[in-house]
Amino acid sequence: MANFAVTGVAGYIAPRHLDAIVTTGNRIVAALDPHDSVGILDRYCPDARFFPEPERFDRHIEKLRRTGEEKRIHWMSICSPNYLHDAHIRMAFRVGADVICEKPIVLNPWNLDALQELEGETGCRVWSVLQLRLHPSIIALKKRITEDNPGRKYEIELTYITPRGPWYLSSWKGNMERSGGLATNIGVHFYDMLSWIFGAVEKSEVHISEPTRCSGFLELEKARVKWYLSINREDSPLFNRNNEPSTYRVISIDDDELEFTQGFTGLHTQLYEKTLAGSGFGIEDVRPSIQLIHNIRESDPIGINRNSHRFTLK
Repeated sequence: MANFAVTGVAGYIAPRHLDAIVTTGNRIVAALDPHDSVGILDRYCPDARFFPEPERFDRHIEKLRRTGEEKRIHWMSICSPNYLHDAHIRMAFRVGADVICEKPIVLNPWNLDALQELEGETGCRVWSVLQLRLHPSIIALKKRITEDNPGRKYEIELTYITPRGPWYLSSWKGNMERSGGLATNIGVHFYDMLSWIFGAVEKSEVHISEPTRCSGFLELEKARVKWYLSINREDSPLFNRNNEPSTYRVISIDDDELEFTQGFTGLHTQLYEKTLAGSGFGIEDVRPSIQLIHNIRESDPIGINRNSHRFTLK
């Protein structure tokens, strides 16, 4: 049984990590978040120490390190805002803890190089949450593409609409410097998935870049991809059908539609099992997607053209 600390424990994604830690037979002993709406801890770890200040949290986990192997932090799960990931990874390394970090590990590709150096110096590792690589439909798609004609280039249309209210833009997620923008915050998993299945990026265009939606085009080794990301509920075909703000995830491959809105239950637990067994997704696994989100963020939109996603014409 390993000891876990969790940062960003009051956030949206944290319950999946808390559940995965406990389900895999481990214990949560310390948690950090500037917000104190953390009653969920009573469900998973009623004895865990909670800190709203990073300085006190840091002091506590350092004290545990000096107490000995039985009480020290072995793993830190990072669920904090994107811009804090790098600092929290470094904090974990200082107390000899390995890390499971939500996407993206960092906002800029050069930060990966620094973390890789620290891995070498400390012997600790940082592992990323790339749960789409564990989704049954995505695994089946990768197998199909791998076994298909190696010289073929697929026509792909990726649509991801995850409705969010006005709060989104008022939070850290709507702040470019803190989240990396929409393409980073909600798109990084999909860019990783695409490059994992269809190969390296050869060309990238950004057609629309707005606070609530963005769209563009990717030329990959095995595919041409038109992509569209949005937090506008009116964009979702599901919303138009039943008047509810439902998430819509669809990949169209040569007009063959792969809908994978379902199938996400338990993926964090599977990822924890894989990571704790020593076969998680490390820095080199995330490097292509981190480089791509940086390039998208730094690109000026060129407007609608023949490579644009059909939703941009609405």
